[in-house]
Amino acid sequence: MAERMAPDEVIDSVIDTALEAGYRHIDTAYVYGNEAAIGKALKRWFDSGKIKREELFIVTKLPMVGLQADKVEKYLNRSLAALQLTYVDLYLIHFPCGLEERGENLFPQDESGNLILDKTTEHSMEAQVDAGKARSIGLSNFNARQIKRIVKSARIPPANLQVELHVFFQQKELVAFCKALDITVVAYAPIGSPGIYEFIEKFFDITLDDQDVNELNALDRGKNGRLFSSVMLRGIEKHPEDPFKEPY
Repeated sequence: MAERMAPDEVIDSVIDTALEAGYRHIDTAYVYGNEAAIGKALKRWFDSGKIKREELFIVTKLPMVGLQADKVEKYLNRSLAALQLTYVDLYLIHFPCGLEERGENLFPQDESGNLILDKTTEHSMEAQVDAGKARSIGLSNFNARQIKRIVKSARIPPANLQVELHVFFQQKELVAFCKALDITVVAYAPIGSPGIYEFIEKFFDITLDDQDVNELNALDRGKNGRLFSSVMLRGIEKHPEDPFKEPY
């Protein structure tokens, strides 16, 4: 469950509804700007005794301006403080391309409106596991080449990859690649993205037989089915680690 850019009172209500319904996986990110609201709601639940911290699996993500080794801990500490937690269960690198840190601007742009890139990415995610601030670490929006490079050099391998994944963009090759490396895959936008109501109404809350599954598989459009791409981050295509340049 992730709720981006919603008012605090909405997040509070969403957390209540989700936990009461049995949700135990909460996914957020530094850039979503909702960690403090989530933390406030969780503390209320913890203090009530209705749920224990160890019953939840909480994920957050390192922003693009924090991919330098000396900034990872800073941003994780900020996330932990906002969430009112001592650790997260999974800490992901939100995107493989780094941006220059310019004050508190998470997406700094030049005078032409292009993102200001930092091409000297060198993060220190493993140190956060060593420090007990993250139980596991992983990746988001990385392609197979990037994952392979990280697995080869990592002392603590990535446990999870979070990527766009739905019937129109099934990423079968990437999923198989991760499975072979014992990396779990979590989908974002699995039923589309907010606002795509026709998509949601067509595929949500239904029972599927074998024929239905085959028809869904046939809907895969490959790269043309992607909802989120480099176009959304103007100038990111100039970064050598733009993950969307390659097939998977």
